[in-house]
Amino acid sequence: MATLETPADTADTTDTADTADTTASGAPPQAAEATSLKSWLAVVSVAVGIFTLVTAEQLPIGLLTSVGSALSVSEGTAGLMVTVPGLVAALSAPLIPVVVGRMDRRFLLVGLMTVMAAANLITVLAPNFGVLLASRVLVGVTIGGFWAIAGGLAFRLVQPAAVPRATALIFGGVAAANVLGVPIGTLIGGLAGWRTAFATLGVLAFAVLVALLVLLPKLPATKPVSVGELIGQFRNGGVRAGIIATGLIVTGHLAAYTYVSPMLQQVSGIDEDLISVLLLGFGVAGIIGNFVAGAAVAKNLGRTMTVIIVALAAAMLLFPLLGESQAGGIALLVLWGLAFGGVSVSLQTWMLKYAPDAMEAASALWVSVFNLSIALGALVGGLIVDNVQLTTVAWIGGAVVLLTALTLPSLRAPAKAAQ
Repeated sequence: MATLETPADTADTTDTADTADTTASGAPPQAAEATSLKSWLAVVSVAVGIFTLVTAEQLPIGLLTSVGSALSVSEGTAGLMVTVPGLVAALSAPLIPVVVGRMDRRFLLVGLMTVMAAANLITVLAPNFGVLLASRVLVGVTIGGFWAIAGGLAFRLVQPAAVPRATALIFGGVAAANVLGVPIGTLIGGLAGWRTAFATLGVLAFAVLVALLVLLPKLPATKPVSVGELIGQFRNGGVRAGIIATGLIVTGHLAAYTYVSPMLQQVSGIDEDLISVLLLGFGVAGIIGNFVAGAAVAKNLGRTMTVIIVALAAAMLLFPLLGESQAGGIALLVLWGLAFGGVSVSLQTWMLKYAPDAMEAASALWVSVFNLSIALGALVGGLIVDNVQLTTVAWIGGAVVLLTALTLPSLRAPAKAAQ
């Protein structure tokens, strides 16, 4: 399998090109000195923005039982809180960069975060499930647009030599949201109610929009993303395989993980009051998995992806069998967290490897597929839970993840050949 270079490894050989591209694209030329503290704070604000958005998308996972009970809907129906923003984000990710054209990205990001704050306020005040679901549409618009634009901002905020670190920090917001956002939100919801959890997220969104307004420089649009460029990415074999892998892994994971709370309660016999603590443990395991995968992927992307696929599928497939005891359920949850923690960094590295000259377009497609898969996974899981039985969702989720192994042979081809 091909050995993958990390961004840090390639930075030394591409600094000159990066500088030329940035200047030619119309971005403000960077000063010769080291990146300023304000620039790094701008990067952090974007990363926290990503964390806020992805947490908002997946926060209902840990609150399904509470929301369903309060608004008199089934857990499967409550799962639409994850499905709807995922579908909307999948559409907005490729469309917003095309539609807004040359709009200043600073004002675009601030506007999108304002919509996020408003959406959470509507959720908090929602008198019924219909109003709540409408607020989730706004969440989806924000997620798709913000994430797609933010992915390429590192090149415009920091010095060329610092771009790899800044990019990792921005995308680290995704990993942090996946492994910490849901557990922390669930903990707040358990202590003070689900409306308080969404209110807290709304306050965070408001704080981020203020930080973006203060810290981001003017970001006049460079070359707008075209529909042709988006379509052209599907001719890239490496990108195409990465998109398929993303779809299978995220769909399989979300189909089961959306309903992990009721599974822990009904299959493993764990008390509802302990769920938030266990999901926090899932988050801690995910952080460990993220760092381990981040180091491993630089040595061998294919091998790292293989380990992740096998471990993730095993955690789900074995849950109906070994998860019937509390100890078994907790052990499999930890394995699940370790495996999924490495998914984002590995898949992002995959896309960057095969689309180094079209990162914004490839990123928009990746974000679209990632969110579409979240929606599809939650929807499929809801249908299974409502019409078959709870444990079946674990079997199907694991089987879908295993199908990802069919995409791994593409990683043996050099990146140039894939392009």
